[in-house]
Amino acid sequence: MTATFHAGSRELQDRFGTRRIADRIDELLVRDALGEEERATVEAADMFFLATADEEGKPTCSYKGGDPGFVKVVDPKTIAWPNHDGNGMYLSTGNLSRNPHVGLLFVNFEDPDRLRIQGEASIRMDDPLLSEWPEAQFVVRVAVRQVFPNCPRYVHRMKLVERSAFVPREGCATPVPGWKRAPWANPYLPEGDPARQRSG
Repeated sequence: MTATFHAGSRELQDRFGTRRIADRIDELLVRDALGEEERATVEAADMFFLATADEEGKPTCSYKGGDPGFVKVVDPKTIAWPNHDGNGMYLSTGNLSRNPHVGLLFVNFEDPDRLRIQGEASIRMDDPLLSEWPEAQFVVRVAVRQVFPNCPRYVHRMKLVERSAFVPREGCATPVPGWKRAPWANPYLPEGDPARQRSG
């Protein structure tokens, strides 16, 4: 059994006759570090999907977005990104303190392409990169275990219409999302939340 496949994968590969091509892809394309092409894909990305699971294996998947370059390739075996203010539930990042195994999916919708990264994540409250992202709460680092491209044939081609105004940027105030001003939410926000300060 390889590190990529387990018995469940093998059962389906054998059922549909794909074991040989699966092994070929594993041998040829799956790496344990990012090369220059993978680095360029990650550093050009303005979003990715993050899969995590808690200690019982219950999964969640979240969207992470920012300006291009918000995910940094620290070195060929390490990537990092900031955690910004969200809805306060900390579902994905909360999972990391109980189960560090993560899967990341980068999708380019304009020039269809997909890249997967698997690894072990850690949360760093005092990471030296923290100051590089305005309003970052903490930094998530991933020790890369596997990186490999995915066939992009089912990726729908889309164009970027507008970047989110809510991404924290140097030199301008980040807008408050409308839901934080709603009566059901505003009184329950933590002290110091800008939405409470600007709710009147």
